[in-house]
Amino acid sequence: MTGPEQPTGAGRRPGPGDRAGRVVDRVVTVGEGLAVFRSAPDEQLWRADRVTVGTGGAEANVAMTLAHLGVPVVWAGRVAADSLARRVTRELRAEGVGVRTVVDPDRPTGLLVKDVGADGRTAVSYHRAGSAGSALTVADVDALGLDLAPGTLVHVTGITGSLSTSAADAVRHLVGRARESGALVSFDVNHRPRLWGDRPAHEPHRALAAAADLVVASVDEVPFLVGTSFEVDPRAPGLEQAELAADALTGAGHEHVVVTAGSAGAAARHDGRRATVAAHEVRVVDTVGAGDAFVGGYLAGWSRRTDLAARLRLASLSGAAACRHAGDWEGAVDLDGVGADPLTGGDPVDR
Repeated sequence: MTGPEQPTGAGRRPGPGDRAGRVVDRVVTVGEGLAVFRSAPDEQLWRADRVTVGTGGAEANVAMTLAHLGVPVVWAGRVAADSLARRVTRELRAEGVGVRTVVDPDRPTGLLVKDVGADGRTAVSYHRAGSAGSALTVADVDALGLDLAPGTLVHVTGITGSLSTSAADAVRHLVGRARESGALVSFDVNHRPRLWGDRPAHEPHRALAAAADLVVASVDEVPFLVGTSFEVDPRAPGLEQAELAADALTGAGHEHVVVTAGSAGAAARHDGRRATVAAHEVRVVDTVGAGDAFVGGYLAGWSRRTDLAARLRLASLSGAAACRHAGDWEGAVDLDGVGADPLTGGDPVDR
């Protein structure tokens, strides 16, 4: 078996002449599925009588959002042989996601624990070191039998590569295979400082972004991709910050970008077109998973061949819906009561 590949095209950005016109018919995403432990929104974990067990993980959240928006999607990864892994895969399948796995008999399922503090804020802790998902390998990617033909969009995040050296190699290998096979690639930076620790993340993020057809980042994550010379005035309105950050990414050669600015909204650029969207206002219960729901909504809009503004509207609706529920994905699969119709609604959008 050959060693891990660098993403084909690393160091260059996809241009409109070779890939931009391709369509998205289905999505494949690879990552770690997590069991999520949480108490009730108004109860601290240390004194809770009951704990709810759910499913999480950025790629799994995106996959379930896409499935509920009618996009064929497969989630793949290395999973444990324990009951929590069985729950994670069962829940993914129950929500309409295709599942491909390699089973690790020796390592456990990773955990995400949500604990409500005395101030009402939710603290998230990870228990992923040594988990089955963190041990993903290049060989696993080949063994999963993924459809990487033209028409497939392969979605990856910066989270999986932060889990271990082998997982980082696996993601690079997957992206390289996708590009060689004619699939499109989307990359959500999704930087998690607790997972990276003291390890440098700039180069791994830049390498994946350079090989991606779509790059998604928050305003705070853009310096990972364009350097610390990029600065946004913190006094500027959030949407203005997103606009400037999106321009910085396109100026660095990325053709298709989405930049989020939290509760302010988001900006997108694609083949010279521009769009922004203000975030929908909802009663926030938990923001964990909102970014994944946003990405799932955007990818669904892209798959539907909608225009740039419509993709952002659907993404904004999906992200807002996710905030209404204490789970990582449960709110995102029900858009009822959030804004108007996601494809024709009248949300404020500047083109």
